Amino acid sequence: MGKSKVRTVMFEGDKNTTTVTSSGEAVEGWLDEIYSVHRRRLHKLIVGLDVEWRPLFGPGYNPTALLQLCVGRRCLIFQLIHADYIPDALDEFLGDPRYRFVGVGVQDDAVRLSRDYDLEVENTVDLGELVADNIDPDLRKAGLKAIASAVMGATVDKPQRVRTGRWDAYELSDEQIKYACIDAFVSFEVGRKLLTGDY
Repeated sequence: MGKSKVRTVMFEGDKNTTTVTSSGEAVEGWLDEIYSVHRRRLHKLIVGLDVEWRPLFGPGYNPTALLQLCVGRRCLIFQLIHADYIPDALDEFLGDPRYRFVGVGVQDDAVRLSRDYDLEVENTVDLGELVADNIDPDLRKAGLKAIASAVMGATVDKPQRVRTGRWDAYELSDEQIKYACIDAFVSFEVGRKLLTGDY
């Protein structure tokens, strides 16, 4: 049976309720909550998506360790690499063409999820493309830090020691949880602003 904990992660005054889990059942519960809270917006749901894996400093390949999802102020950090099972409900959620999964390099993340776990993300929207089309063409290849600054006026801290840390650890540190949550939340918030014209 997978483990779960719920944490509150603050970012720029926003309080995000973050479920950190390796439990398929907890993922199903998180999805049920999203469906319930956002039932009137399901036809146009925007979801921040990111993944993490243990970095390699040479040849080889490490599988995806984490899937981060965020809708509104509710974030999920699913430790795929330690999961007791991957629920069909997650596959159905990711595969729903009505939902827009937003992130920087999100198509590459979708390829990793497909290759590593047979999870298909149906509708990806790259934030670099979106910001280039709406605000500044020079940001097409920018990272989340620069995009968040341009769209939200926010400062995203991405410490090297956390970014290149052990994402495959059984117990994630508080710093890792904050980093993973903020990446997904900022992706959601930038995507929401750009897709709804609220910038």
